[in-house]
Amino acid sequence: MLDYDKEAARYDALRGGEPRAAAAADAVLSLVPPDARGLLDVACGTGIVTRRLAAARPALAVTGADLAETMTRHAAARLPGAVVRADTRRLPFSRAAFDAVASVWLLHLLDTADDVRAVVAECARVLAPGGVYVTTVDKASAHNVGSDIDAVLASRPPSEARDASALVEAYAAEHGLVPAGQARFTGRGQGRSPRRAITDLRRGWFVTLPPGEPLTEHYAARLAELPDQERPRPDPVFTLRAFRKPAAG
Repeated sequence: MLDYDKEAARYDALRGGEPRAAAAADAVLSLVPPDARGLLDVACGTGIVTRRLAAARPALAVTGADLAETMTRHAAARLPGAVVRADTRRLPFSRAAFDAVASVWLLHLLDTADDVRAVVAECARVLAPGGVYVTTVDKASAHNVGSDIDAVLASRPPSEARDASALVEAYAAEHGLVPAGQARFTGRGQGRSPRRAITDLRRGWFVTLPPGEPLTEHYAARLAELPDQERPRPDPVFTLRAFRKPAAG
């Protein structure tokens, strides 16, 4: 996994910046009930999406939480007084504290299925009855846009999709959450060029191809043979799932 403290300074610029953040925030809010009063953005990173969630709905009190210290500092600068440093598997909030919880681009990063279960469990715990948990699913497959880059990388060793939609739905069901809709949004500015894909390979973004390994360099060499080295291929399209905690009856 990348060192997100080291990544913080350039994180936004490398991942679509404000256009991608705007698309993500709009999609999340399309699944959040209009009468929600408090939202927790779990693994908020630099706060670039969190800030937009708060700005779009002034009546919605938005709180961000992230484990990486440097990321948290960036987020706190965007939302003073509304960001805490926390392990997403052990959130420092009381039961039923929020009407909505979001985890965008988080579950796919976790090391084990138990970690994913723990995060989903915590999001369910801090969610009030009638509230909605919104999360990205199937992130890796979103980047497969049918390009020549995807064709080159298709034979690489597979990695386990810990955020597979069916798995996340099953984990949510363990805590009484029921499906409540989905949305899709474009990762604007994230379409990879061959040259960018090579850089990503060598930085460790493809977890089954460690930097410096012969197999990694094999794929880098094949990518270097593609035409239009600087031309971005189509942007990925991400999927959000929403799960509702039934109101107490």
